[in-house]
Amino acid sequence: MLESNTERLRLTARIGEVFTPSAPVDEAELFAGRLNQVREVINAVTQRGQHAIIYGERGVGKTSLANVLSSYLPDRRVRGWNTVIANCEETTTFSSLWQQVTREMTVTRQDKKIGFESETTPTQLSLESLLSLDVNPDDVRYIFQKIASPTIVIVDEMDRIKDRATTTRLADTVKTLSDHSVDVTLILVGVADSVDDLIAEHRSIERALVQIQMPRMSDRELYEIVEKGLDEVGMTIEDKAKQHIAKLSQGLPHFTHLLSLHAAQNAAPNGRTNITEDDVEEAIRLAVDKTTQSIVTDYHAATTSPRDTLFPQVLLACALAEKDQLGYFSAVAVRSPLRTITGKPYDIPAFSRHLKVFCDETRGPILQKTGQRKRYLYRFIKPMMEPYVTMKGLESGLITNDYLDGQL
Repeated sequence: MLESNTERLRLTARIGEVFTPSAPVDEAELFAGRLNQVREVINAVTQRGQHAIIYGERGVGKTSLANVLSSYLPDRRVRGWNTVIANCEETTTFSSLWQQVTREMTVTRQDKKIGFESETTPTQLSLESLLSLDVNPDDVRYIFQKIASPTIVIVDEMDRIKDRATTTRLADTVKTLSDHSVDVTLILVGVADSVDDLIAEHRSIERALVQIQMPRMSDRELYEIVEKGLDEVGMTIEDKAKQHIAKLSQGLPHFTHLLSLHAAQNAAPNGRTNITEDDVEEAIRLAVDKTTQSIVTDYHAATTSPRDTLFPQVLLACALAEKDQLGYFSAVAVRSPLRTITGKPYDIPAFSRHLKVFCDETRGPILQKTGQRKRYLYRFIKPMMEPYVTMKGLESGLITNDYLDGQL
């Protein structure tokens, strides 16, 4: 038990530093799981001519992996690693991307002193100053061949790039850097479609581009997030409470951080360092209340109807349906959770219309559909919606924690 208010407030503040639902993890000590993915990225970085693309649903921790990568790399003695992260936007072009990358990178030039031909003085030059206004892939190769240290360039959220010429030039850059064995590794981070788009631009880069899928995290990996964070602040958690956090997170580390944050900060002001199921229940309430307005608005649009009251139940069944590694589920997978939620033996024809309107402007759309008729697969457009829908189901009494323990 924490006796003084000062101790409790300090612990509350420290909890907020460790559990960061609004920002990627940037400390290797707090990074959890993903051993296979870490190994694949390290192999790409340490082998000349290899580059990588990390892809997966939004919110599965791709940026966190990129952020902590350098902590796992071997020390190259005198030459250290340069790591640069560039965040893409819809307006990003190939030139603006590399201007962003090179802005804070420097190279040393030896200038002769005036009057003393044998003496030189080192001058630090910004790499950006060596770029032309219209950057091309060979400019990128030229610049990075001038750097003495091995370099990692992380291009985050590349799926936001709208300019097709930019993705074409990125593909060309991967090829030219690989062909010339330049000591720089590009790590491209995006959603699954990014891989298809990039490789479609240049089939020959497949041999140089390691494709690393980031699936949703397993319960064991989510437990590790909770345990590492709580160990850092000197707290513990009941097994059942930890299991509820993992089940509700549905493989998305954002919600593990969010629920752990609220649960721990519910215990700390009361002087407790052990988190209970009651703390998690309060964390669920706070998480629902503090969910971003866009998620709340989308949920309301998808579930509100003056006549049909089945929309909330069908959407909840979609959130609870068994999914593949890319987050897709079938109508068949919706049937079982819907029967449990409603207590009625609904079959596919009874809710197929609901799935259809979830995919059009009538209800958002909140789902996206792929495949052929009678074999359609569905996926939440915003993966963060799934845990929110599940927590709303708990809050409204449509499901219980016992059901989640047995189904998710």
